[in-house]
Amino acid sequence: MGKLNGRPSGKIRSSLDVKIPEKPIDMIIGQDNAKQKAIICARQHRHLLLVGPPGTGKSMLAQAMASLLPKPKDEVWISDNKDNPERPIVEIIHHESNDMIDKDDKGDKNTKGGASPPGKIVSPYELPFIVAERMGYRCPRCAALSDHNIRICPKCGAEKYAPPRGRAISLISISEPKLDMMEYDYHGKPHIFIREDKGIRIIAKEELPVYEKFMGIGRRLVLSLDRNTFVRCSGASGTELLGDIRHDPYGSHPEIGTPAYKRVVLGAIHEAHEGVLFIDELATLGDLQRYVFTAMQDKKFPITGRNPTGSGASVRVDNVPCDFILVGAANVNDVNRILPALRSRILGNGYEVLMDTVMPETKENKYKLYQFIAQEIKKDGRIPHMDKKGMDEVVEYARRIARKFDDKSGYTLRLRILSGLIKVSGDIAIMDESKFITGEHVKEGIKESISIEKQLKDRYSNWYSQSMSDNGY
Repeated sequence: MGKLNGRPSGKIRSSLDVKIPEKPIDMIIGQDNAKQKAIICARQHRHLLLVGPPGTGKSMLAQAMASLLPKPKDEVWISDNKDNPERPIVEIIHHESNDMIDKDDKGDKNTKGGASPPGKIVSPYELPFIVAERMGYRCPRCAALSDHNIRICPKCGAEKYAPPRGRAISLISISEPKLDMMEYDYHGKPHIFIREDKGIRIIAKEELPVYEKFMGIGRRLVLSLDRNTFVRCSGASGTELLGDIRHDPYGSHPEIGTPAYKRVVLGAIHEAHEGVLFIDELATLGDLQRYVFTAMQDKKFPITGRNPTGSGASVRVDNVPCDFILVGAANVNDVNRILPALRSRILGNGYEVLMDTVMPETKENKYKLYQFIAQEIKKDGRIPHMDKKGMDEVVEYARRIARKFDDKSGYTLRLRILSGLIKVSGDIAIMDESKFITGEHVKEGIKESISIEKQLKDRYSNWYSQSMSDNGY
């Protein structure tokens, strides 16, 4: 079905005949000014403040804006700092494109682009006698070789694991008295023997840091290339927004504790790096707004333990990147509660947009409402499609809502109200076992979609009568 003068050229009999756009930005209904600003902000990396009543599509616009951003190109790792474990190190690996995710690796396990870790793979037969014994391959009594997972020698029946000999390295947890990694002088030089799936890898001792980095030992990937560019933050706590260091009753004890770098929790400002950070009801953040301002300004923000009595209080991770686009949402009455410095930062590198609540009553806008109905039905996934009469009833209801709430002629853009009506009407159609949502279902849905205030008024005449009734008068 093509388009003519901005509307479908074919005959519409139901929401099945309405074409839904593929791009999220094209699904935005009526907010032409805000939509244009969102496109600019995504392209130019600007911030955006959306002001308007609930249900006008602020969060949907922010998600659509995030879909316009390029894919992330920064991988962020948190590494152990052996010199000062309480100060983990941030490592940022920048890729020119994010097509470097391991999809066609042909090298060893955990390799990238077919590369291999240092050293060579050998079989248990090639190991020095004491190494084979301590790693669980050779029997200390009869010297027979068998799989390291077999605890009893299949040849002589003796316990294969002898008392510790050689110098063990406790980099990998050992659940049995056999070693997954050990150090031993090999050909006159210290070497590290490491058990892998394909055999035992031998590397020179000085190559151990390279191997650890390659295999991810002592470091943790906290932001991958394959991540969502839209992050929603409710501002419920400082931890959610700014991150934290998890408490461990044993702290960073080398034997029973958890290293500090493994206890780092990213905040929303960090997770939104190279993406959109959407904060609904921005004014409710209170004092936390100043931290958002600092993060926007510096494009990096440290993570510290937020519980002063926890073991994470002494841990600090500096230079954690947070180069995000802020999309804040607020009601008109709450704008004066937004931190002036934060608003100044948005206006200095972005836009403030007042959301529209009504769009003109034109044929093109009527078809946009048809499109919205089809989108909501598809998104819900549990209700049937709506026939033409049903859609026209929703359009008529949109006209009445515009007059009721905004005292204007046209179609309302308080689309959450219409979304609720569509779902209620669909539920009624399901109960009627109807193939489509009809006009009658929509009319019944309008009667059901009434607020608690209206229900109280219909039942008790006014709020005062209800209050007296609740108190037994």
